Amino acid sequence: MKKVLFVATVVRLHINMFHKPFIKWFHDQGWQVDVAANNDYENKGECVIPYCDNFYCLPFERSPFKKGNLDAYFQLRELLEKENYDIVHCHTPMGSVITRLAAGETRKRGTKVIYTAHGFHFFKGAPMINWLIYYPVERILARRTDLLITMNQEDYRRAKTFKAKRIALVNGVGLDLNKFIEATQEEKQKVRREFRLKDEDIFAISVAQLIKRKNHMVLIQAAAKLHNPHFHLFICGDGVQEAELKKKAKELGVEHQIHFLGFRKDVYKISSAADLFLFASLQEGLPVAIMEAMACGLPIVASRIRGNIDLIDSGKGGYLVHPMNVDGFVKGIQKITENKERLERMKRYNLEKVQKYGIDAVVEQMAGLYQSMM
Repeated sequence: MKKVLFVATVVRLHINMFHKPFIKWFHDQGWQVDVAANNDYENKGECVIPYCDNFYCLPFERSPFKKGNLDAYFQLRELLEKENYDIVHCHTPMGSVITRLAAGETRKRGTKVIYTAHGFHFFKGAPMINWLIYYPVERILARRTDLLITMNQEDYRRAKTFKAKRIALVNGVGLDLNKFIEATQEEKQKVRREFRLKDEDIFAISVAQLIKRKNHMVLIQAAAKLHNPHFHLFICGDGVQEAELKKKAKELGVEHQIHFLGFRKDVYKISSAADLFLFASLQEGLPVAIMEAMACGLPIVASRIRGNIDLIDSGKGGYLVHPMNVDGFVKGIQKITENKERLERMKRYNLEKVQKYGIDAVVEQMAGLYQSMM
């Protein structure tokens, strides 16, 4: 029986979030499918991976300087020597580094090593320390990679300068488009009533952790500069910056227009009733939050950064502006909300474009790549 091993730093926030469809694909082909990752469930007994034959809990750590990674390296090397996998597909920065180091000997015997870069830590505008640490590591380890998969054009162009045996570009991790059923007018009105919005109010939504990298501060400043009491921004997400953001909203006099909803499991329902989506992040690979907003038919004003520029065609599906350009966000919001025809046109454009990022399309892409490695 052919065997494949999926490797990532953690299960809950990576393997089970992004890779179940690909694990299922190998299972359906009759392969033995194993997973090596750290069990990051609070209740360890909840760690269940569908279609997985064997799970190996390895002490991966996100920080490269933790002892757990050294232990994970030796355990993974022993596993690879014992099981002699046909394909090893690794993800996440530390998971991929340790895997490609540990697979040196088994790769010489025919094991194919695939690495998916969900977003290089070095990118245009990244801190110099990122380039000094991560760039040389990725460049060197590319020589130990049979297939290097990227998810956005900037990373793809960078990877083409590396010495991996093959470089490919895929459309993300795949979005389950079946979740996104267009809401009826009655359903939209119900959501608006729940949030006490009037018919004339502008309903904007943003979905991201409340951390500096997501740059919510710019959105709050833009809300203040709009000088429009009918504008309301609902932010779904939690994080360490919540108190600071609430303080800024109060200082700018828009505390009644910025609504912090915390972590929500009904983001799709909320988004389906919104008028537009805002996303000011400073760094992304290929953001699922934007893809989900597109699947909800929302026009988008987003930062002009890697990943966002792959998804949003400025002027067609929304507007792209410099992440720190408060006036740019203000103008983008105004252009969309002051023209109903433009809003509907952008909605249709995003609904059509997001189809190629759906899970069926991405599984088909990945199946072709996997078959080429077999």
